[in-house]
Amino acid sequence: MTTILKPIHMVGKGIHSGLPVEIVIKPSKKSGIYFKRVDMRGTKQMPATYDNVGESKMRNTTIGDMAGAHVQTVEHLMAALFISGVDSVVVEINGPETPIMDGSAFMFLTEINRAGVGAGKMRKIIVKKPVIAYTQEIRRTLPKMFRLKLWLMDKIAHRKSDGFVKLSPNDGKHLNITATLVYPEKIIGRQTYTYSYDGTKKSKDVFLKQIARARTFGKFSEWEYLKKHGMGRGADETNVIALNGDGSGTLNKLIYPDEFVRHKIIDAVGDMFTSGGVICGNLESYKGSHALNNLVLKKLFSDKSNYDIVDVKRKWGKL
Repeated sequence: MTTILKPIHMVGKGIHSGLPVEIVIKPSKKSGIYFKRVDMRGTKQMPATYDNVGESKMRNTTIGDMAGAHVQTVEHLMAALFISGVDSVVVEINGPETPIMDGSAFMFLTEINRAGVGAGKMRKIIVKKPVIAYTQEIRRTLPKMFRLKLWLMDKIAHRKSDGFVKLSPNDGKHLNITATLVYPEKIIGRQTYTYSYDGTKKSKDVFLKQIARARTFGKFSEWEYLKKHGMGRGADETNVIALNGDGSGTLNKLIYPDEFVRHKIIDAVGDMFTSGGVICGNLESYKGSHALNNLVLKKLFSDKSNYDIVDVKRKWGKL
């Protein structure tokens, strides 16, 4: 296992709740990423694992019990911990949502780098058989009224619910991610991006320089709807790429021309880390979502013949 060398303190707000929140990321002597709600009495540490993911609503990844102690929007921090090689910390948080910061993984990566990372073991999970999760599988599990709302939104936006996320074997040494977005909005259209991680400084540098700053995004016209339903209350021009009314442009400047799909790489990396290690395989995400990322992991681990687990000793340093 690998942990940070000193605690990290960060302050921000939740993108959905809009409430101020503080986190303290602490070194740990036990394997795993854990979240602890310090604002709630008697709560236990919550493992950030695929089998402890609560309701996602296809917009974020939530750890814990939605009816009790939980933490929403953990994916950007999880991605930063993964890229830094950290698989052993306790994240103390005084609210229900990880701070959104600038909407990307960059600020988390910066603080982890400042704290320093020790040496230890990083578990490898080698994909042996293909597994695939489809959007329609997710939708069939949702309440009828929510399914109807999604159908209406797709109809209005001229979108098809034909997304999937697939894991398949490769050389057993890399996590290769290919993400594809297909949106009717002109500023997005169809975008594809591929990233390969093998734990080397080179692969970490590529993430830091070409992916880490990519922000989450949404249509400005949808913000009022989201806020009425308890989402997007903390979204603003400092943490979200806002598409204009007709989707032909954005209200704030893009960092990368294809920043939208690069952000999907961050989401996929963070979600895959709820596996508890480095997934070594090919991940194909077509119109992917957090819910699909979670479902494909559940399918992977549902059969022991789908994977092998190997503990590998590796030294980690600064990015």
